[in-house]
Amino acid sequence: MAASFVGRAQELAVLGKRLDRVVRDGRGVALTIRGRRQVGKSRLVQEFIDRTGLPYFYFTATKQMSSPESTSSFLGELAESSLPPRPELIPTRTPATWPDVWRIVTSALPDRPSIIVIDELPWLTEQDDVFDGALQTAWDRLLAGRPVLLLLLGSDLHMMERLTAYDRPFYGRADHLVLNPLNPAEVGTALALPPADAIDAHLVTGGLPGILPSWPSGMPALDFLRQECADPAATVFSIPEVTLQAGFPGPDQARQVLEAIAGETRTQANIAATAGARAGSLSSGTLSPLLRRLVDDKRILAVDQPLSTQAGRPAVYRVADSNLRLYLAALRQAQALAARGRTDAAYALVERRWSSWRGRAVEPIIRESLELAAAAGALPWSGVGAVGGWWNRRFDPEINLVGSDTAPVAASIFFTGSVKWHVSPVDTRDVTALRRASASVPGVDPEHCGYVVASLSGREKHTDPDSADVWWGPGDVINAWA
Repeated sequence: MAASFVGRAQELAVLGKRLDRVVRDGRGVALTIRGRRQVGKSRLVQEFIDRTGLPYFYFTATKQMSSPESTSSFLGELAESSLPPRPELIPTRTPATWPDVWRIVTSALPDRPSIIVIDELPWLTEQDDVFDGALQTAWDRLLAGRPVLLLLLGSDLHMMERLTAYDRPFYGRADHLVLNPLNPAEVGTALALPPADAIDAHLVTGGLPGILPSWPSGMPALDFLRQECADPAATVFSIPEVTLQAGFPGPDQARQVLEAIAGETRTQANIAATAGARAGSLSSGTLSPLLRRLVDDKRILAVDQPLSTQAGRPAVYRVADSNLRLYLAALRQAQALAARGRTDAAYALVERRWSSWRGRAVEPIIRESLELAAAAGALPWSGVGAVGGWWNRRFDPEINLVGSDTAPVAASIFFTGSVKWHVSPVDTRDVTALRRASASVPGVDPEHCGYVVASLSGREKHTDPDSADVWWGPGDVINAWA
């Protein structure tokens, strides 16, 4: 099984640097930590606290709890924490307001450095309109002058950004840390997997730490999924299910749009037709705001635009989290079969859809790995700053990889490429087809354009290695992060 805590060296260093400031200056430091659900915010902070050995208070808000209930719970947990030198002095009656709470917290602080954590902060701001202002006042007048590290955590990315926006009370008072999923190299290290299997494991888990403890060390992805199909309550099912329920509690239009995109309906016109179903296509006035909300506020969708020297259309949408993408594409139906005791049928469904699903889902990882390699100077082209794809309105041809200086409209195109993530090695016909199709990309000069082939299984033995400038395999993908 994976270790209980993996990776996060950079994030632990960020937290350590802020605590060093508290110790050195004797003054407070505030840090917001935001990231999607199940990405490991709480686990990261608890690991950091445990390593410091300092007194601390950790409070997790409860959704839809009333403000008086929250303040009462807050003080009760404060009295039971390691923060106050004399817990018996914490008042037992419920204070009327959050300003009262913060005065009590300040009186409970020890003279030496300490840590205060508020988890799921957006739920407190939903409960009480004055919470933000009370937090700002308490920080300015009471906490900033004390040796305390204040960590504010939240899964609602939009609300966490709003907390410190220019027009909000806490503006300019906190540093910010965005916690992303584990990268493919970290997943591979945690599970002791070779590069190809590490990439598969990252696709299945979405890099979410909560799934790793149930994954046996060294087990390939399909074997793991076979194991999980015997358990309808497995985390590979429950974590994306919780994500859906938290963000889309009912079968509303936003969820219909999300499910349409998970079914590889990628363009806005096709999404409108699929999500509208019997009621007819969704109007642009309805669909466009929904897509903006899912991309900008929820961050549950990503939008890709064709990359070339000319502005192009159409934009295409995808589910940003590969774990949720797999759940909507196959695991949800597999879970339903497993719940009925049909475990063999559940796994057969996953296995049947796996190859085509993986071939599309791996593309963002390949592109990001090439961007990282370019930034490290590991590609033959020094000017690469962005890697995307290109397609026309007919998606014929569709180029998986385009390397340029900027995106989505480039000044220079350095290379085009193809992703062939299947068990068969790439042969000469694949490279010839790439070269021919690349001529359609605006800005490509066939005489000077480079070519990249990303392949799971390498190249066929008779394929000329010089037919592409870069052959990008699983080891190269992992090394880009390592």
